[in-house]
This record gives sequence, structure tokens and C-alpha cells, in this order.
Amino acid sequence: MEMTGAQILMAVLKEEAVDTVFGFPGGAVIDIYDELVKTDIRHILVRHEQGAVHAADGYARASGKAGVCLVTSGPGATNTVTGVATAYMDSIPMVIITGQVPTHLIGNDAFQEVDIVGITRPCTKHNYLVKSVEDLARTMREAFFLARSGRPGPVLVDIPKDVANQTAVFKPQEEIKIKSYQPNYRPNMKQLKKIVGLVKEARRPLLFGGGGVILSGAAEAFTTFARQTQTPVTTTLMGLGAFPGSDPLWLGMIGMHGTYRANMSTGACDLLIAIGVRFDDRVTGKIETFARDAQIVHIDIDPTSIRKNVGVAIPVVGDCREALNELNRMIAADNQNRFEARHREWLEQIAAWKEQHRMAYDQGTETIKPQFVIDKLFELTQGKAIITTEVGQNQMWAAQFYHFDGPRQFITSGGLGTMGFGLPAAIGAKAAQPEHTVIDIAGDGSIQMNIQEMATAMQSCLPVKVLILNNGYLGMVRQWQELFYEKRYACTTMDHQPDFVKLAEAFGAVGLRATRPEEVIPVLEEGLACEVPVIMDFVVEKEESVYPMVPAGANITEMLLV
Repeated sequence: MEMTGAQILMAVLKEEAVDTVFGFPGGAVIDIYDELVKTDIRHILVRHEQGAVHAADGYARASGKAGVCLVTSGPGATNTVTGVATAYMDSIPMVIITGQVPTHLIGNDAFQEVDIVGITRPCTKHNYLVKSVEDLARTMREAFFLARSGRPGPVLVDIPKDVANQTAVFKPQEEIKIKSYQPNYRPNMKQLKKIVGLVKEARRPLLFGGGGVILSGAAEAFTTFARQTQTPVTTTLMGLGAFPGSDPLWLGMIGMHGTYRANMSTGACDLLIAIGVRFDDRVTGKIETFARDAQIVHIDIDPTSIRKNVGVAIPVVGDCREALNELNRMIAADNQNRFEARHREWLEQIAAWKEQHRMAYDQGTETIKPQFVIDKLFELTQGKAIITTEVGQNQMWAAQFYHFDGPRQFITSGGLGTMGFGLPAAIGAKAAQPEHTVIDIAGDGSIQMNIQEMATAMQSCLPVKVLILNNGYLGMVRQWQELFYEKRYACTTMDHQPDFVKLAEAFGAVGLRATRPEEVIPVLEEGLACEVPVIMDFVVEKEESVYPMVPAGANITEMLLV
């Protein structure tokens, strides 16, 4: 059957079971949009192309499916770059479709022409410029295959306007095979047997998970392994939810703002089993002293991540879930009590560290403590909400004081640290999981970067909640200035702020505010009960800081604990 390029694109989206596209139209994609509205694919009209990519990102993280966004050429395409880099750093499956000027004008500095393939080459898993309509279907299928398989990531497809208009015979779906791309899912069994040997001999083991555990659907197997072997568990920021936060083996997050017991355990363990992590500098601290007394096992789908930052005793390339399932099968015959007895002294030491330095804050003040707001949010939602965050102190307090029992419940920009991520990501998450309460925990600085997406939430009837921890500063930078720059708050004071309650109302949403501790619970209760988008403005302690904190370049066990 002969079809236009735009029609072929829609046919492939249907093949790939795409039900939602986030986007913003323009001249180079007008023909694609003309076909899109003829389908039953839901289009969510954003107010800025960066919002489209972050929303597709949030959709992908909440659903486990590939997110899709569609934008026009030139500034439409360049506006996506921060969102593409955000997804790339966190290995999020996404297909970004950009319009391009007609092929005969490429290279002529035409109106709204930009080399988006060249611009995004460093921050995409792969990208394509489609030069012929005959190549369009195959290219789109490859894009989805690449985005989802192996270590996931964003793939960009640039479609010139004339390619969208040309016609070709549409052929049914074919199996995708790329000779130069063969991800290895099956772990080496000999290496896994070596790991089992180390597990049986270790007296101070530590299980360390990252975002790869969640992306591979390995959270259940990860939890089973920890419980079978009675091994305490920590995760990165991206791994929160891979292991239940209510489990006695849970130590909390590791790293710069990790818990005291998690960081101390890393310094004292004799076996570190790292799964689906990349040993980011915010996790390791001073690399030379990281887990220096431990034999390190590293399991990851991406061979380039292994030994990239940290030397390991046993490397395993393969899918996290397959590797954990095999390890669980090998260990299943062993008596759990055997591990409990072997690790009793280790678990007692960890319990002592927990008692020595609990995650706490001063609750007897007349001002609102941001940690108190998160505590009460956790209680009122019973830990069942999907939480997105902006970046900075708000992000760290969310990670520390909201406790996640399941995967895909915590959605945040970990690798790139993108301010403005949380609100559009919440919109995407709500589109993917409409039955869940979705809350963006924000700072007053971050929320202003993509606040225009409140209009998207209203128009699309997606009742997300925005919880602003409003301290009148760019808080995390201010904290560093307080600690390391003699309180010279250079350009971090937010001297002029919008009235967030009135701003919410201007969008047609609900605006609420709390300025005293006794107002926190009533505002949360009212905001959570609303069936429309809500902005809740909590005016919090201005100079509250996030602790523990590992100073840059310090040993992970050298924490500031004020």
C-alpha cells in the first residue's frame, strides 16, 4: 500500500504500541501533525519543547515504555537538547522526532534549519537523518529497537519536510537486526559461580543497586537476593525503589547526601556487589578510598561502564534481571539462617551506626522545616505516590525523607541534574499512570524554569500536584556558599518571586500556601484532595541545609553531620 511519509510514521507508531506523544507543532512537521490528529494516539500539547522531552522522559520512567515526543525544526529541535541529555545520562528509552527543512535546502542556512543530528550526537544513543521516504519505516523501527534494548537511551530521528510528503509502499513490520549492535543479555555463568563463592565467604557484604536494576525490571529479583543472603542494601539516587524502604535490610541512599550507615557500610564492607550502577562521582567520593577493603563485583548490561571508574574483582556483562535470577537459583539451596548467623555481627554494627546518626531535624521551631513537609507528605500518601523532583535541596530531601517501597515511584534527574525537570516529568508520569497520585517536589528556583507547563497540565486534564519548598534561595548552591565560601551568597538570593498562589490561579489551577508548621498538614490534605492541578507553596526555613554531606573530593565516610 502506498502512503506518504507522515502516514508511514503514524503506522510505525501504531506498530510500536505508542499511545501518547508529547509535542509542539511547527512548519516542518505540519504534515505529520495533520496525520497525527487522524489517529487515536493521544497528543499532549506542551508549552515549550524542553517540556515535551521531560514529559516523554517521565512517561517512560513511570511506565517502562519508550517515551515519544515530536517537535519542529530549528529552535524546536534545539529546545529539546537539555531534555535529550537528561534522558541520555539516566539511560531512559525515548524516541525524539524532529522536523527538518526539505532535503534540497539542507546546508543552505534555510529558515529554521539546524544540524540537530550533529548537535545531539554526543547525547543520544544514536540518531538519524532520514533522506528518503523509502528508509523511513525501517529507521523508525530501528530507533525504537535501539531506545529499548541493551542499555536504554534516547534516539533522535530527523525527518525533512519533503520526506514527510513523499510516498512509498509501506511494508509490514520486519524483525530488526543490526549487525554492529548485539547487546549481551546472558551473563557468564562461570563469573556468577565465582560471585556465589564470594557471597558464601563474606562476613561484611553490601548489596549496591542503581538505576539499571529498575530499568531491567530486576527489583523483585534484587530484593529476593538480599533477603536470601541477609545482605544489607543501599542504592544510588536513581536506584531508589529497587528495594523496599521499609525492609530492615535497607540502609538508605549512598553518596554525597546518603545516610551515615550506608556510607559507613561502604567503607567497612568486605564484599560490594554492585548491580546496574556506573559509580558516579557523587556516589564514590574520593575514588582511591572507595570501598578499599572490599572485593567488588560489578554486573551491568553496558561493558563500557565496568572498570570505567572503579576497579572490580569480578566483572559480569549482562542483564541485571537475568544475572540476579541465576544467582538466586544458585543460592536458593542454602539455608537463610546460615547467612543470618554469619552476618549477625555486621548487621549489629550497622544498627549501631543507625542509632548513632539517624536522619533527623529540629522539629521544635516556629518556621517550617522542609524535611517536616516531606515527612507529612509521606504519611498522608502512605508512601504510595509517584514522586518527581526538580534538582537541588528539594531533590535530596525527597530522597531522604520519602521512603519508596517499589520501582518507578521516584522520578528524578540524576546524572545531568536538570532544574526544571520535575513538573513536565510529573505530567508525563500522570499520563502514563493516571490512577496514581503524582507529586512534583520542587524548589522555588527550579520550578520557575518550566512553570509554563502548568498550562499543559490544565489543558490535558492531568491533575498533578506541585509542592514547593520555598526558601527564597537557589538553595543547594547557597548551602555550598555557606560551608565553603564564608557565606558569600553570590547571586543565589531570589530577591523577587512570583506569588505562587496567584500564579496557580492564573493558570486556572488551585494555589495554597503554608507559612507556619501547624498549616502544613491542612494544606497537604486540601491539595491532595483536589481533582485539578495544584501548587502548594511551603515557606520554609531559609538557611536549612541538607545533611549528611560529603564534601567534594572527600572520602565517602568523611561526612559533615551538622
